[in-house]
Amino acid sequence: MNLLVDFARTGRIGPLHCGMALTRAEDLLGAGRPHPAIRMRPDIDGYPYAWDGLELSVTRGLVSGISISLRPGSTAMLPPLVLPDSESYPSTVLREDLIAGLDAVGCRHDINDRLTFGEQSSILTQPAQVCAVFFTPGRGDHVPHRERLYLGVIHKHTA
Repeated sequence: MNLLVDFARTGRIGPLHCGMALTRAEDLLGAGRPHPAIRMRPDIDGYPYAWDGLELSVTRGLVSGISISLRPGSTAMLPPLVLPDSESYPSTVLREDLIAGLDAVGCRHDINDRLTFGEQSSILTQPAQVCAVFFTPGRGDHVPHRERLYLGVIHKHTA
């Protein structure tokens, strides 16, 4: 939870941040798994490099987005730089738990109207502009409360 709250508050994950060179990120994380579109056309922009549950979108050789994907009821895998002393962690995060964590550190957040509809809810943190999107669990997600909203993705993208 600390990792998610820190990311939402600062827009950074440790030394990873939007605007850094992909080569520097790969120095820190090891070689990423490029999206298939990048393999076909290495000069293409906007597609992610992945390190398990962490993705970095790249534009002109610079990190233009950072994203952590979670699946309620399962285990997320993140590189040691992102989550030291652990290769995996439970990825079940309730909306109210993340909100409570943000409130505890004084991180302002507003409803993100663009991504709040139906059974989906989203917030945007201030001033970091990190977006968290919450969903009701899917059929295969093993969670205790099927009617509640769980974090599915938390991300930051530059304009």
